[in-house]
Amino acid sequence: MNKKADIGILGGGESGVGAALLAKRKGLVPFVSDFGKLKQKYKEVLIKEGIEWEEGQHSLQRLSAAKMIVKSPGIADEVSIVQQLKKNAEIISEVEFAYRYCTAKIIAITGSNGKTTTANLTYHILKKAGLHVGLAGNVGRSIAKVVATEDYDYIVLELSSFQLDNIRDFRANINILLNITPDHLDRYGNSFENYVAAKMRLIENTTEEDFFIYCKDDRIIENELKTHSIKAKKIPFSLIEPSEEGAYIKNEDLIININHKQLHMSIHDLALQGKHNLYNSMASGIASRVLDLRKEVIRESLSDFKNIEHRLEHVATIHGIEFINDSKATNINSTWYALESMNQNVIWIVGGVDKGNDYDELRDLVKDKVKAVVCLGKNNQKIIDAFKEDVSTIIEAFSAEEAVRHAYSIGRQGDVVLLSPACASFDLFEDYEDRGQQFKKAVRAL
Repeated sequence: MNKKADIGILGGGESGVGAALLAKRKGLVPFVSDFGKLKQKYKEVLIKEGIEWEEGQHSLQRLSAAKMIVKSPGIADEVSIVQQLKKNAEIISEVEFAYRYCTAKIIAITGSNGKTTTANLTYHILKKAGLHVGLAGNVGRSIAKVVATEDYDYIVLELSSFQLDNIRDFRANINILLNITPDHLDRYGNSFENYVAAKMRLIENTTEEDFFIYCKDDRIIENELKTHSIKAKKIPFSLIEPSEEGAYIKNEDLIININHKQLHMSIHDLALQGKHNLYNSMASGIASRVLDLRKEVIRESLSDFKNIEHRLEHVATIHGIEFINDSKATNINSTWYALESMNQNVIWIVGGVDKGNDYDELRDLVKDKVKAVVCLGKNNQKIIDAFKEDVSTIIEAFSAEEAVRHAYSIGRQGDVVLLSPACASFDLFEDYEDRGQQFKKAVRAL
């Protein structure tokens, strides 16, 4: 067919195919190009929709004919095809493209850790309150696909730093920034400053009508606020410092104070336990009160929410040994929170594709809580070197089944086997979900 494309789309995964569907719905001609191999489920969608696509290459001549390029978040700005196309075309993210056609109010959530849990919790509260709400972004369906196929009043949108990299006019009505800790530094020239700048793009287009909900305990965020002019109304949350407006903890009560109206709830009634989850619950609670949802609905939702798969997920207890799947912990900070929440002796399964990790941040917790380390990855030397002085038992494994068998053989009644890798999964697994599923399968086979 080879129609001249109005829009070239780099990447044929969830965001690329979502952008193609939205482009077609809006009367545009999309062309999807993926240097790798498309998953069968995405091929079937594109074929059914009559959308042209290619895999295993980028046809520069065809893509150059498009005036706009929608780039999937997994593709870095520095790659050759992007550098060539930006000479003649506008290059935007899938999030930016979807925003240009979105009529829903957006609650956008980012942070190095906790954003998926917070997005799901916020969605849960809004859904329970009877709002016509969708969930999109890094958490599952692309926002482009949601905008193309649904007509929601509200969209809860999880955003990674990659998704924020190529925004232009994108603006959310409610913006949540949970924390900023080193992550994905390999993508940002090993510069933490570049990564921080990507996260702060969340609020660069906000207006006086918008809200910015942020963690006051995060030193990096506090420093950034001193140098950023933010038009949105700022609402903090903190475990340490009470505020006239915002959320805080006092005498084991969660207090959310918005427009001089307080919501009180015992922290022991929260479905999500642990220090990090207090932050997630406060952020979601503030967003819900900003929308003036009923306090009873918020309390009920915060107490009956079920956490997402692969995030501190109890798998089984076998002969007194508990197995926990925290495969979604792909950076040091996520694993820090996981280890910090453990009260038993830990057999820690860690490893994968290192993203510039500094394991020194975990040493005190490892000394205090970890009785054995099982390294699960192709290259484990950095982890071994980091902890060989602190842990007497360090074993290497090259499959989830092997890691689980080693951990089980070391474990004793009352111990916990914690898969919290602190690394990406792509050396041995398709993604963190595949890693978590293989871990659970291996545990259930014991």
